[in-house]
Amino acid sequence: MSDEVRTGSPAPEFELPASTGGTFNLARHRGRKVVLFFYPKDDTPG
Repeated sequence: MSDEVRTGSPAPEFELPASTGGTFNLARHRGRKVVLFFYPKDDTPG
């Protein structure tokens, strides 16, 4: 099983700490437009 997410495919369900406190749960936003932004680990080349 691959953990790879391909462009245009549904994102896997996840829950993360929110910057405003509490948590962000992707499943709670089903049916809404959500922008996911990924960036390289800090202080890495590229």
